[in-house]
Amino acid sequence: MANHKSALKRVKQDEKRNLRNKAVKTKVKTITKKTIAAAQAKEDTVKNFLSEATSIITRAAQKGTIHKNTASRKISRLTKFVEKTMNS
Repeated sequence: MANHKSALKRVKQDEKRNLRNKAVKTKVKTITKKTIAAAQAKEDTVKNFLSEATSIITRAAQKGTIHKNTASRKISRLTKFVEKTMNS
């Protein structure tokens, strides 16, 4: 465990950030799964899910939770999957 006051503060800050980042990453995974499920079921709501997923992933990248290239890749693959599934 940390001994200095500044190190103790760092530990607290890291715990907070860890929880916040975990929540955001979970949100990204959940909306991605919902979008994929909606696309496979060929539901009408898939466009809404895709739009929401894009928004959540972009926000995660802006906050620094995930890297911007990772966000771009996730959005690209998800969009490609939805288009392919809905057109077939």
